[in-house]
Amino acid sequence: MKLLFLGDVVGRTGRDAVAQHLPGIIARYGFDFVVVNGENATHGKGLNAAHYQGLRDAGADIVTLGDHAFDQREALTFIEREPLLLRPINYAPGTPGRGAMIVEGRNGHRVLVINALGRVFMPPIDDPFRAVEAAIADAPLGEVVDAVIVDFHTEATSEIQAMGQFLDGKATLVVGTHTHIPTADHRVLKGGTAFMADAGMCGDFDSIIGTDTEEPLNRFLTGIPNGRFTPSEGEATICGVAVETDPKTGLARYVSPLRMGGVLSEILPDFPPR
Repeated sequence: MKLLFLGDVVGRTGRDAVAQHLPGIIARYGFDFVVVNGENATHGKGLNAAHYQGLRDAGADIVTLGDHAFDQREALTFIEREPLLLRPINYAPGTPGRGAMIVEGRNGHRVLVINALGRVFMPPIDDPFRAVEAAIADAPLGEVVDAVIVDFHTEATSEIQAMGQFLDGKATLVVGTHTHIPTADHRVLKGGTAFMADAGMCGDFDSIIGTDTEEPLNRFLTGIPNGRFTPSEGEATICGVAVETDPKTGLARYVSPLRMGGVLSEILPDFPPR
C-alpha cells in the first residue's frame, strides 16, 4: 500500500499547486491513500468549506487541521457534516467535529487517520499522547485497519520525536506539521513506524513560512504589529512524505520526502511509478 501525506497548504498559491499537481502525482506513483493538512489553506489561517472541497477534489482522501482549525468561523458548523475533515483529537470534549476517522482507500484498504495538537509552545490543550493511544487501541494496526497515519501538529521537534517513539510499532506513519519547514530526519523507526518531524508546507518558500516577508520582518525588528500577515503568492513548493507499507503488518518498509516545484530542491520517491 502506498500512502502520501502533504504538509500545511498555505493560501491560494498552495491550493493552486495541490490542485494542479496532486492528481498527476497520484496517477504516477499509484498512491492508495492521500492525507492533506489544510489548516492554513484559507488566507493562511483556517479552512473554509469551498477550499476544503477543493482539496478533496484534487485527490485528498481526508483533510487534517491544527491550531487554526476554527479560525474560519464557518468551520464550526460545516465540520460537523464533513466526516473526512479532522480537527485535533485532544480538543476539549464537546468541540465540534472529530479527531480520528477510519477511511477506505482506493483499493479497499482501511486507514485510520488521527490528527493531534502538541502542547509545547501551544495554547493549553488535553494530553495528545493518551488521546492518540486510545484511538489506536480502538482500531489496532493489522487487526482492524491496514494503516495508521498520525498528523501531529506541533511546534517542538522534540515533542513530535517523542510521539514517534511512543507509537513506534503501532502506527504506519507519524508525521509533524505546523512549522512549515521540511526536516531531513525521515526514516523507519526500529519498530517499523515511518517518521518525519515536519512534512513542510505546500506554499511559497520565498517568504517567511509562507507569509509575505514585510510584516513578519517588521515585527521581528520592532515588536510592533503594523498590519496583517498575508500569504505569499509566488510559485509554491509541494512538500510531503511518501510511505510504502508491508502488506502483512501495515508497518512501513519505505519512506521518502516528496518535494516538487518552487525554490526548494526536488525530491521524488524512488519506488517504481505505475
